[in-house]
Amino acid sequence: MELVSNSLTDQAPIAEKFAFAVIDPDNHVALSSNINPHLAWKGEPAGTRSFAVICHDPDVPSAGDDVNQEDREVPADLPRVDFYHWTLFDIPADQSEIMEGSHCQGVTPRGKSGPSAPQGLRHGLNDYTSWFAGDGDMEGDYFGYDGPCPPWNDSIVHRYVFTVYALDVDRLPVADDMSGGAIVAALEGHVLDKASITVSYTLNPRLAD
Repeated sequence: MELVSNSLTDQAPIAEKFAFAVIDPDNHVALSSNINPHLAWKGEPAGTRSFAVICHDPDVPSAGDDVNQEDREVPADLPRVDFYHWTLFDIPADQSEIMEGSHCQGVTPRGKSGPSAPQGLRHGLNDYTSWFAGDGDMEGDYFGYDGPCPPWNDSIVHRYVFTVYALDVDRLPVADDMSGGAIVAALEGHVLDKASITVSYTLNPRLAD
């Protein structure tokens, strides 16, 4: 399989318009356009009955003690964990493209609704659901796409991996848990092939320069 994009270039920075936040010289960060990127794929194997798309950041700090704190950076050697930005599934076998901006345009405080997605697809919860838990202005269930917003003081540039999976089922067997980890677990045993594009992003002015 091959995954291509008019919005993303493999092994290059992602454009700010696809991010959740951008650098702000006065407040560290400001909200961005938060548009989902274009994706297209080809070369799926025989027997493909549906597709799933997942975007995750494998570089999220495993501990939050230093995250977004003044006068220090998150250490580069801190262990990292996955943060899911998008899970979209039950994409019909005859569909091979997701248009830019078709699933997200702008930041939605308290999150977009789900799991129903445009064109009869389904999307899961992204990890802003847990990130904003307890925030009076932003807390909620964040379904669908929400773009990069790494810590503004992280000492490493984060990677964002967009992967399309060809599956042997029409409908992914997920239950009540719609988290990214649960969706990935539901893929097990059903993946016929996959393809990825990896991009990068930082909100640390030192690294951006």
